[in-house]
Amino acid sequence: MAFSTAFTELFGVRCPIALAPMGGSAGGALAAAVSRGGGFGILGGAFGDPEWLAREVPIVASTEGPWGVGFLTWGIDVAVVERALEYGPRAVMLSFGDPSPYAERVRRAGALLILQVTDLEEARQAVDLGADVIVAQGSESGGHGARCGRSTLPFVPAVVDLVDPVPVLAAGGIADGRGVAAALVLGAAGALIGTRFQATAESLVDPSIAKAIVEGRGEDTERSTLLDIARGSRWPAKYPARTLGHAYLDRWRGREAELAAAPRARQDYQDDVARGTVPPLPVWAGEAVDLITDLPSAADLVATLATQAEDALARARPR
Repeated sequence: MAFSTAFTELFGVRCPIALAPMGGSAGGALAAAVSRGGGFGILGGAFGDPEWLAREVPIVASTEGPWGVGFLTWGIDVAVVERALEYGPRAVMLSFGDPSPYAERVRRAGALLILQVTDLEEARQAVDLGADVIVAQGSESGGHGARCGRSTLPFVPAVVDLVDPVPVLAAGGIADGRGVAAALVLGAAGALIGTRFQATAESLVDPSIAKAIVEGRGEDTERSTLLDIARGSRWPAKYPARTLGHAYLDRWRGREAELAAAPRARQDYQDDVARGTVPPLPVWAGEAVDLITDLPSAADLVATLATQAEDALARARPR
């Protein structure tokens, strides 16, 4: 099914669905499948590793549909953005951090600028920087997000009203077509979806992670900085991550400072990973994980989500 929104018209896609640029998951094959299915595929460029980009970009660039690349703003520099722009993406998405050093370079290269925001102050800044699309990330989202973020349902319309006429994509807790329909009803021009696309045939995640997502429950997810501390990750503490349950969450919950000051405990984590006692990576998952029950092709999933959204909107219309 096809929808017409400000987002689909701007990007020339059939469906108001975009792939969240998940580092470690959203590689070239996944982004290409989403674009092939009628959505907008965004590579998870993370910190802009040159070898990773050189391997994954040609895969998505070989598709006919438009595609983009996303980065973790706090962990990159100007050279990363300029290198990515050389590949000719339709858009660059920046999340978590100050995007002001990069906005003009993206526009000058002729790419569209997508900025993810987690509060209204960030939304105002995104407008001032000339964002072409703004992603309003609710706290239900999987992976990293704002420590004091707001739920998607009230946050999205607040951002829509504030930034009008800039198109907004809703993110966080969207894993089926009903969520996409809800985003449209809230005034968004589409949805940016992460966890649902991790559990697809083209995702780069380990099969054990995909299995955990399919079997996961929303009440088992938790937002915390503990696993970043245990892993020695560079993620700023202001961005805790929502994951499925984990042994180290149970062991250290409420004792973040103690864990950070205990190098032996962090070595224990690495030893447990080496022994297979804990998974190599946390399972990033949002609160809508209950709705994920299979591992389809991402291209087929886009079509399914669009059909479900149309059905949901039709049922909601007064008779």
